[in-house]
Amino acid sequence: MTTQYVFMDGEFVPEENAKISVKTHAFLYGTSIFEGIRGYWNEDHKQIYVFRMREHFERMHNSAKIMHMKPPYSVKEMCDFTVELVKKNAPQSDTYIRPTMYKGECTIGPKLLGKDSFLVFTAPLGNYVDITKGLSICVSNWRRLDDNAIPPRAKVGGAYANTALIITDALKAGFDEALTLSHDGHITEGSAMNFYLVQNGKLITTKITDNILVGITRDTVKQMAEQEFGLEVIEREIDRTELYISDEAFFCGTGAQVSPITSIDHRPVGNGQIGPITQKIQDLYFEIVRGKVEKYKHWCTPIYDN
Repeated sequence: MTTQYVFMDGEFVPEENAKISVKTHAFLYGTSIFEGIRGYWNEDHKQIYVFRMREHFERMHNSAKIMHMKPPYSVKEMCDFTVELVKKNAPQSDTYIRPTMYKGECTIGPKLLGKDSFLVFTAPLGNYVDITKGLSICVSNWRRLDDNAIPPRAKVGGAYANTALIITDALKAGFDEALTLSHDGHITEGSAMNFYLVQNGKLITTKITDNILVGITRDTVKQMAEQEFGLEVIEREIDRTELYISDEAFFCGTGAQVSPITSIDHRPVGNGQIGPITQKIQDLYFEIVRGKVEKYKHWCTPIYDN
């Protein structure tokens, strides 16, 4: 296998040499922020297209503001380093890109002080969940983190303890995934992905102020639905019981992509099959991310100089 590289501390280093100390602040206290970015392989073009990379790094810069971090590089520099890294690692299949900014000091104590380090690695990644069938999900007993506790608007490493409890308990109970409630009892999102309902031909999703990560895929779906299918997209609070009487439902996110949901809390969603609106959104989404739709090609950054 050819050497895989990591961009770390301003250099491209072999993956086996990319190490941090056991005393690193981020390891001890979860004081990191990250993004998950996908590169999609297009076999016809012999090309990897990195999807909405700039938007991911813009969101990382916003997370840094919340977490008292100073990014060591601009958004453009982060994009340039990422393109070079993927090119060096030379994948020819769908690829996951994980940039992380973290408190790199070797200090004891949870204060958000000291230097901010930055790294990026890549790894092969197929489907996060089985998107060819409908998911069976539940409403989790765990509540979603709150903006005044650990703000979900920032993609903070330590916050994913909440995610881990939500998804682990759902899987152990026999479900594929879970939805979470806010502390006032309204739907927020999945364990690590945003959520849409379909009601009477309209898309319903939670507001960006409902303790969610403001998703880039969420925005992609919104634009696709409005511009390509003429669907109305409504952002509002969602009650739990609406889940049981809606026509369709799906998750969306970099990991989840567009994942149909056909059962919630042992109740069928609609007729219990993948719905027609969900299906056409999913189909178009995969055409777009693989660089096959000219209108949205500006979202797709090619890696190789073909």
